[in-house]
Amino acid sequence: MNPSTPPVAFLAPGHTSKADPSDVRRNNRVLIFGLLFPATELSRAQIGRRTGLSRVAVSDVVGSMLDEGLIREGGLAHNPGKGKRGTLLGIDTQRLHIVSIDLSQSRFIQGAVTDLLGTILYRSELALGAEDTIAIDNIEQLAAQLMDHTDHVIGIGVAAPGVIVDGMVRRSTALGWHDVDLRTPLEQRFAVPVSVDNDSTSGMLAERFFGQGGPNLMFVWFRRGIGTSVLINDVPVVGENHAGGEIGHISIDPEGPPCPCGKRGCLERLISTPVLEARMRDHPESRQTILEQAGVHLANALAMPVGLLDITDICVYGPPDIVNSDFINAAQRYLDQTTASSFHAHTRIRRCEIGSDIAIRGESTAVLRDYLAR
Repeated sequence: MNPSTPPVAFLAPGHTSKADPSDVRRNNRVLIFGLLFPATELSRAQIGRRTGLSRVAVSDVVGSMLDEGLIREGGLAHNPGKGKRGTLLGIDTQRLHIVSIDLSQSRFIQGAVTDLLGTILYRSELALGAEDTIAIDNIEQLAAQLMDHTDHVIGIGVAAPGVIVDGMVRRSTALGWHDVDLRTPLEQRFAVPVSVDNDSTSGMLAERFFGQGGPNLMFVWFRRGIGTSVLINDVPVVGENHAGGEIGHISIDPEGPPCPCGKRGCLERLISTPVLEARMRDHPESRQTILEQAGVHLANALAMPVGLLDITDICVYGPPDIVNSDFINAAQRYLDQTTASSFHAHTRIRRCEIGSDIAIRGESTAVLRDYLAR
């Protein structure tokens, strides 16, 4: 982010119906933090010019953020004139920490302690049993290990597959959960705020801040299941029932294999990572064909929302032996055939390159977002 880039919308202040002083102060704090996150440095004078806040307001909010450990002072700002150079402010990565846990992997759960920029300071993982199931006790055990390795934790974040509403996993076929409250037991045990987010949303946040994603993005997630998250003008599309992006249970083939959701031929039953791995293991000679067919299935599911929302950037995260050139090229060809027009710009499908820590880094950003909003 360069000094002329505006803060992203979901880190910017919301609108309040009353000019409550605490709301104004909180919104100013969020606005200033959004200007600096993740890697911009500005002086107090530059912040004032960018935000329109008075010198007194900037000084007041910046002072409290310095005391809190959100930002820190650095070098001196460049000044082409002869006036006094202001001190640059940036995100403080030393004092405050976040515990982030990822439930999206098979056979184990992983977690880490991060700084405010999602940089991993300490990591740990917990192997699951032969049934590959996750219990809340497993999550608490891993969280306890991580909490023992840090002080000044502002919150715990959990990235989980499924429909998430107010800290509760309403439904997750990947985990076999229905109405499982994650937030309450974790907050009761560790006495810090807990954020619970869809794993695809966590991945999208990481791609937006630490990858190549822009303010308009469709992010596709391949791990235990398949999910998407959509960002429009830097605002995540959640949906009325918090199920926005749950494409894994769109039926692509009504005569296809049965799905735990009750339908047949759902996208997740056709091209999820475990399904494709099993097919390629059984038919190694057809590996390329299997991946090309999977790419076409994905593009078929995405074509309508791409046209509806005018999305031009699709980022796909998944194992490199699945989300490879065969998969991406087949999806690109199908999408070009079905969405190209004189009034719709070319939509590019690309592979996410952030790495296996993507959910952990993204969820740490979600925790930070919620912390700033309080």
